Amino acid sequence: MSHNIVEEFNTYRSKMNEKLLEDNNKIIKRIFNLDTNAFTEGALPKKTKELLGLGNSMVLRCDDCVRYHLEECHTVGASKEEVMEALSISLLIGGTIVIPHLRRAYEYWEALENQK
Repeated sequence: MSHNIVEEFNTYRSKMNEKLLEDNNKIIKRIFNLDTNAFTEGALPKKTKELLGLGNSMVLRCDDCVRYHLEECHTVGASKEEVMEALSISLLIGGTIVIPHLRRAYEYWEALENQK
């Protein structure tokens, strides 16, 4: 079942991104492109950028963003310890209102690890 949440999220995200981009809206396409380019290797390694994206997404309480950045962290080889440390800092900065998102993030990370 936990593997299902990863598959369901990615299927929905891909389907809806495709629909959004089909409309050929210049602003939407530019924002998507900017987002993609912001997370490429640069002065900061991609892993660091993804951990930053994860932390910001937690504080902003965006579960879809958290899932996306967790998956990217997993893909670039972030360890569970690195991810949990990043999430703990987000909890400190965001306060206790972040706890429900922390629970869902932990569940999603476990699902990613169980895909192996």
